[in-house]
Amino acid sequence: MLGLIGKKIGMTQIFDENGKVIPVTVIQAGPCQVVSKRTIEKNGYEAIQVGYQENKEKHTTKPLQGHFKKHNSPFYRFVREFRPALDQTLENYKEGDVMNAAMFTTEDLVSITGNSKGRGFSGVMKRHHFAGFEQSHGVHESFRGGGSIGQCAQPSRVFKGVKMAGHHGNSRVTIRNVEIVKVVAEQNLIMVKGSIPGHRNTLLVIKKEF
Repeated sequence: MLGLIGKKIGMTQIFDENGKVIPVTVIQAGPCQVVSKRTIEKNGYEAIQVGYQENKEKHTTKPLQGHFKKHNSPFYRFVREFRPALDQTLENYKEGDVMNAAMFTTEDLVSITGNSKGRGFSGVMKRHHFAGFEQSHGVHESFRGGGSIGQCAQPSRVFKGVKMAGHHGNSRVTIRNVEIVKVVAEQNLIMVKGSIPGHRNTLLVIKKEF
């Protein structure tokens, strides 16, 4: 399942040939350079390792500096691996190859992985979509609370997994079967239908669905 590293630019809308409005998210996909290849003989699995956004040497950790120098590659800020699908091989990829948005076409389906927006400490209505209490008929003191969280005498404890207030967002989210509506290969831009996780400039991993 090959793909690219990219970042979220923002949302807009475009019109199809029938004049229908389609909400889209604009993603800068690549360019990414193949840094190294993983082989079954040496690593036990097949994959290509790609780098995204060149970085200064002083801002790169010593282990990664040695890794990049070993493969005669520029220093990159982000490095990810992509494995091929069952019917694919990596014979056509070699170190130094540059991959860009041209690998995608309109109506392709992709899976997109990124970190969702952080919401901090949130209550049960925002975090778990609780309805809250009635706003009348004697209700007081708690309008947005979670209500009862357990029993009193038996079992005299709160079960694990009870939905309560707490940390919300800033978690790794993957959305599958996202349709690509438009590809602007010259600028390495792709437009996908609907929204995707994260804020502007969020790092994304875009994988091609087969």
